[in-house]
Amino acid sequence: VQLVESGGGLVQPGGSLRLSCAASGFTFSRYSMSWHRQAPGKEREQVASITWDGSITDYDDSVKGRFTIARDNAKNTVYLQMNSLGPEATAVYYCRGRDSYSAARVFWGQGTQVTVSS
Repeated sequence: VQLVESGGGLVQPGGSLRLSCAASGFTFSRYSMSWHRQAPGKEREQVASITWDGSITDYDDSVKGRFTIARDNAKNTVYLQMNSLGPEATAVYYCRGRDSYSAARVFWGQGTQVTVSS
């Protein structure tokens, strides 16, 4: 089982990044997916989630209107489009998969660093 995030990096305030999370080793299409982030010295927090079929998405209030989560089940990939980034978005971003039929079955990626700085 693998979840591999990519797309992180350094971006200026106001800029955009698109994160990707490629899944392998499990039935991606039956898993709800979510993005989480952990800033230095802070707890990990969920920023966005999407159901197994992409029909329902949810966002933390801090990112609503600026972040968009999407998935492509044919490519076993989930995305996070992040716009209008501010320094508060600096964090390691993780994707997580949760089995829609067994909530205890959860997989995490290793994370990708996002740094927003001028």
